[in-house]
Amino acid sequence: MSQRLSIGVLASGSGTNLQALIDASAADDYPAKVAVVISNNAAARALQRAEQARISTVLLDAVGFPTRDQFENALLERLEAFQVKLLCLAGFMRILSPRVLKAFPGQILNIHPALLPSFPGLHATRQALAHGVKISGCTVHFVDAGTDTGPIIVQAAVPVLPGDDEASLAARIQKEEHRIFPLAVRWVAEGLVSLQGRVVQFRGEPGMSDQALRNPGRRLP
Repeated sequence: MSQRLSIGVLASGSGTNLQALIDASAADDYPAKVAVVISNNAAARALQRAEQARISTVLLDAVGFPTRDQFENALLERLEAFQVKLLCLAGFMRILSPRVLKAFPGQILNIHPALLPSFPGLHATRQALAHGVKISGCTVHFVDAGTDTGPIIVQAAVPVLPGDDEASLAARIQKEEHRIFPLAVRWVAEGLVSLQGRVVQFRGEPGMSDQALRNPGRRLP
């Protein structure tokens, strides 16, 4: 296949969604590869996952940068050095400024553990339980200047079961996160999505996106 799209992953925690991207990119027909993992947390398990997969890592601890601009200068320099074309946020606990968004227009994806636009921001699973919803899930969306407000690419729903607590519901949601995040990256890397206002449109025959959701590991025709 042609040269694969270089992904930069920003992660602050355990990196399970990073692992899903690493696993997906191991397939010969996957159109993207993780070129670098950048974290602002030295203890992030995501850094260990990347090292185990022989992927370059960068630690950018915000404490070492007196201003936000200096932090983002360093971030953008590292992304340019690794020729990153698509930026994936996998539990990155910092808000990106409009400057970073401008550097990657329409090329930043985020995974969120709720069915947006419901329950944006922190503790989404806790919010869902507190509201007594019967269906929860996860969303992959393009990143804009708001908090979890960008155009939605794909969502997956899970039931909220009697007796669920935050941990049990989060585990059920996370399983779907690991499925749809690599799928959304595939679609973007293959040029199968475009934006019409706030609506993500799919290129190809009707039902193609549904087919891919049922078979996320298969390359679309």
